[in-house]
Amino acid sequence: MKLILLWVLYSIALSVGLVRSGLRFRTAPSSRRSASRPTRVLIIGATGGTGRQLVTQALARGHAVTAFVRNRSKLAIEHLQLRIIQGDVLDYSSVEAAVRGQEAVISALGHKQYFWPTRILSEGTRNILRAMESHGVPRFVCETSLGLGDTVGRMGLYYSFFVIPFILPFYFWDKTRQERLIAMSKVDWVIVRPGALTNGEKRNAYQHGPMIGSFIWTVRISRADVADFMLNQLSENTYLQSTPGVCW
Repeated sequence: MKLILLWVLYSIALSVGLVRSGLRFRTAPSSRRSASRPTRVLIIGATGGTGRQLVTQALARGHAVTAFVRNRSKLAIEHLQLRIIQGDVLDYSSVEAAVRGQEAVISALGHKQYFWPTRILSEGTRNILRAMESHGVPRFVCETSLGLGDTVGRMGLYYSFFVIPFILPFYFWDKTRQERLIAMSKVDWVIVRPGALTNGEKRNAYQHGPMIGSFIWTVRISRADVADFMLNQLSENTYLQSTPGVCW
């Protein structure tokens, strides 16, 4: 009984910390006009599940895509409009080389170092933003997650009381740092917070905006639909400088 009580108290304390440290949804500045559609797009984390969907769908939309990867062999996509750059997001020089000449950057950066403190997401994003500001690249779209800031608890009970507190606490703290760095940057940014990710088909029918998710049930969305929503943000200002959630 005591263990269960400690488990609940720890989960609640973590949730409070993520709320206090995280970002809140903000309405896009009314003075902004519609963004032009970028042609040259850099995709960070292109070998992950969402990243591969981003590459495939961006090419289908006619973008000239640069995929930034740690291991070229993990991206089995060939296209005349695709350029692959191998590098490490923690190495500023390789990030800068990839960012140079781009018109927009999309990040689906992730990793699997869940069980010890890490700053891969935040430090990698710091390098991306620094390079973007240095080379005048205006638009940044970044994937994080529901369960941060004002969406804490909206992944459902299973994530709020088990997955996040016991498997992903360090990961989510770093995502919080990542979001704060983006919010302090000088670029035009959109932070996309999806629900639990699946490998399902693209439905082209999903909810997005503030107050998305459920405090009870696990909310999900396919990586294909997340990629679709993220690519839409390249030329839309509805969620500029804000943190829309997205789920089925």
